[in-house]
Amino acid sequence: MTLTDRIELNPRVCNGRPVIKGTRIPVSVILEQIAEGESWDTLLAGYPELKKEDIQAALLYAKTSLDHTEIRAAYA
Repeated sequence: MTLTDRIELNPRVCNGRPVIKGTRIPVSVILEQIAEGESWDTLLAGYPELKKEDIQAALLYAKTSLDHTEIRAAYA
């Protein structure tokens, strides 16, 4: 599975935010719900068009995005 199979970046869909391809479900919504403790089964039930591979792709997208980000400590 590659990200391009499941994740879409299109300026005409959700203002160019990454979404699950063929839907208007932003990757950030999936990540937020997982962070809040939602199970994959709950996500799949709440979004019938979503597949397990879409959730995996969202997580992989987040990981890949972080790998290409430099994080610096901010001191006040």
